[in-house]
Amino acid sequence: MVKLANPFYYPVAVFVGGGSLFLGVRLARLPSVVMLPVAVGITVAGASFLNSREPQYLELDNPELEVQINHVKTSALALVNQANELRLEAKKSLTDAFQLELLAGIQMSGDRLIELPGKIDNLVWNINGNNSLLSIEALQKQLQEVKQKIQASSGVAKQHWQQLADSLQRNIKLTKEGEDTRLARIINISTLIQDSGGLLQRLQTKLRNSDLSDSEQINGMILLSDELNSLTENLDLLVRK
Repeated sequence: MVKLANPFYYPVAVFVGGGSLFLGVRLARLPSVVMLPVAVGITVAGASFLNSREPQYLELDNPELEVQINHVKTSALALVNQANELRLEAKKSLTDAFQLELLAGIQMSGDRLIELPGKIDNLVWNINGNNSLLSIEALQKQLQEVKQKIQASSGVAKQHWQQLADSLQRNIKLTKEGEDTRLARIINISTLIQDSGGLLQRLQTKLRNSDLSDSEQINGMILLSDELNSLTENLDLLVRK
């Protein structure tokens, strides 16, 4: 028997439901009062189906880890909504040639963030049981990649990569000592999500309140966009299997 599941934990189901609503109202020209419950039904059914394909229980053996994972999942979905809102506003407002670098930066970070909930779901199922999230070899490989990023970066981006390198070094030490590094990894992801949300908010506020014909103000927003891209790269590395 398929149990009902919360659609907000299944972005694919939400996307399919939203797509059905758009097609029904805009293309088939059906009344929204008819299509809305249909779209909701499709979303819930899709989420329930995806839920039925998953293992029924996580074997984390760590209540604090489970709390942090649920928090990260919710935060990631909120971040996706925030990123989509900013992308729509940016696409509408940034149309001149000298604004295109800013638009491209916002679109790039948004593309990464949209994939985040699904990657987190995959990551969670890879930390079942009592095993460490990653082997020492995998952590060292990530650290080497981050060190290369540090050498190629400057300013705020370099600071972000250095912070991630310090975190990976701590996790390597804990793994060598036989400690469970999963909680530290999830907390790092949570911190980066919160930092990314703050930057998205700052960018959205500036986009709404700045003189978009002023190249100096656009350049200031490009710096914020570059910082956001640095954080989303950090996130992308941390949620890899």
